[in-house]
Amino acid sequence: MKVRVCWIKDIVVAVTGENMEAMKGIIQRYQHKRISLVEAGVTRHRSIFNGLKALAEDQPNSRLSKPEVVIIHDAVRPFVEEDVLFQVVTAAKEYGASGAIRPLVSTVISPSTEGCLDYSLERARHRASEMPQAFLFDVIYEAYRQCSDHDLEFGTECLHLALKYCHIKAKLVEGSPDLWKVTYKRDLYAAESIIKERISQQICVVMDTKEDEEHVGHRLEEMLKNELNHMKKVTSGKDLQQILLEQCYSFVCVNVMTSDFEETHKLLNMLEESNLSILYPVVVISVHFLDYKSVPFGQTMENLMPIREFAKEVKKRNILLYGLLIYYPQDEQKLKESLRQGATIIAALIKERNSGLTGQLLIA
Repeated sequence: MKVRVCWIKDIVVAVTGENMEAMKGIIQRYQHKRISLVEAGVTRHRSIFNGLKALAEDQPNSRLSKPEVVIIHDAVRPFVEEDVLFQVVTAAKEYGASGAIRPLVSTVISPSTEGCLDYSLERARHRASEMPQAFLFDVIYEAYRQCSDHDLEFGTECLHLALKYCHIKAKLVEGSPDLWKVTYKRDLYAAESIIKERISQQICVVMDTKEDEEHVGHRLEEMLKNELNHMKKVTSGKDLQQILLEQCYSFVCVNVMTSDFEETHKLLNMLEESNLSILYPVVVISVHFLDYKSVPFGQTMENLMPIREFAKEVKKRNILLYGLLIYYPQDEQKLKESLRQGATIIAALIKERNSGLTGQLLIA
């Protein structure tokens, strides 16, 4: 997952020895920055301790500077939001330690040695401890330095170590439902669905016209606003560069002034140079209008047929290119219907991100 939180200075990942080279390859392939690797321990706490040592100034081989606050997080919880990170860090600065919690969804019981119920906990009074957790670095590092072998072997709760060894009572912060763990194979499918939904929530409309608001391109844009939640309109290359930096993964290129792929070509070139698609697929929908009274249908289709070859080429770089041709009749009611159908098709392509339809020229 790319690091988008600019105020996080360094990231230390604990990796098992047999996976070290594979992880180095992933970092290089996806161009991750600010990441250092340490060898994982045989238990959770030993892995975390190794990570903390990499940040400590008293270690001879430390290449990183000691932070004021350190966040501890699980790789199996990939959907943590920046506001949760900010909340636990802010609380840790004030209280010394902080962690995300969630309501229990099942009652916790304790069985006896005979396998019978011994007692149960009142669910309303207890919470599930989640990640991320944040600490003043000196607090958690000292806790791990004092930690017993038993705790290092069998413990799982970092907040408890801060309480037990440094007498720091952590501030608990209500976490979001997205903090669930990817534990089983079926969870991978749920994770994929969440990623697809998230990268489909923001759409960038690139338009090659500065016409008045009644122009057909702007009217399509208004229809899209009814279909999709978050939209940004871009009319210049400078604005588009900023959108690329913000990592938008869905683009609608509205070709109003030209009947070919000139504007779409510009967009595809910028996307390839940005390497945005190296991690997640980028959807580009090239929209064209057909005024059948002035341009023959056959000529328009001939002009747009190269989309198939374009799509094959950019698909190699994880860019999914689709074509959409919208009839531009003079009748107002028919025009509204064509634009509405076009907006519906665009919304479906962005949400589904179906690679099997790339290169197709859809007609509304």
